[in-house]
Amino acid sequence: MTGGPPRQFPLDLPHRPALTRDDLVVTEANRMAVAAVDHWPNWPHPVTVIVGPEGAGKSHLVAAWREMTGARTFDGRLPEDRPFAVAIDDLEGETAREAALFDVLNAARLGGGFVLATARRAPGELPFRLPDLRSRLGAAALATIAAPDDALLRGVLAKLFADRQLDVDLRLIDYLASRMERSLGAARRIVDRLDSEALAAKERVTRALIQRVLSDKSLADQARAGHGD
Repeated sequence: MTGGPPRQFPLDLPHRPALTRDDLVVTEANRMAVAAVDHWPNWPHPVTVIVGPEGAGKSHLVAAWREMTGARTFDGRLPEDRPFAVAIDDLEGETAREAALFDVLNAARLGGGFVLATARRAPGELPFRLPDLRSRLGAAALATIAAPDDALLRGVLAKLFADRQLDVDLRLIDYLASRMERSLGAARRIVDRLDSEALAAKERVTRALIQRVLSDKSLADQARAGHGD
């Protein structure tokens, strides 16, 4: 017989990410975008676009704003209620619905409601063809969010570990933050894997476990697929 505790196979129960306003970790990287969310409804323009790279936390900001406002996700239709609140997470994915997108932005501009949208590029660089739509986007308020800095990564990692009731030394969080892909999506994937591996092996999160997870090719494949923002 071999020694050591038996390896458990954890149940594959989904962990629901905490995406409320109170769960936002705020640093210089995202301070402007968080302020835009917090200042609603006193926006300088009824349409605000948050621009930042993939994995910077734009989807979390949208989720927090939806919780605050009761906003609906853009579905290609003009809301009938007034004033409305509509969230558009990823403008680049809306090129097939330009006319509907214009209708919502134009209604907001005319006082019908509010729109919060995200994009990886500035509005003027988005591949829309309708001149009126490009004009509406160009007039929107703009809030930028940078790639996660060290403080944001460490804060998010600490929050993710705490959500899972994992007691992880701050030195290990620093070690992980300095070696992982610099995105919040990667942070969620890595903490999920560390949680699963630690439970299966009945061990704490250690440097050796972190090294093993970071070397896992499947995590790199998920990062290339662009899962999570």
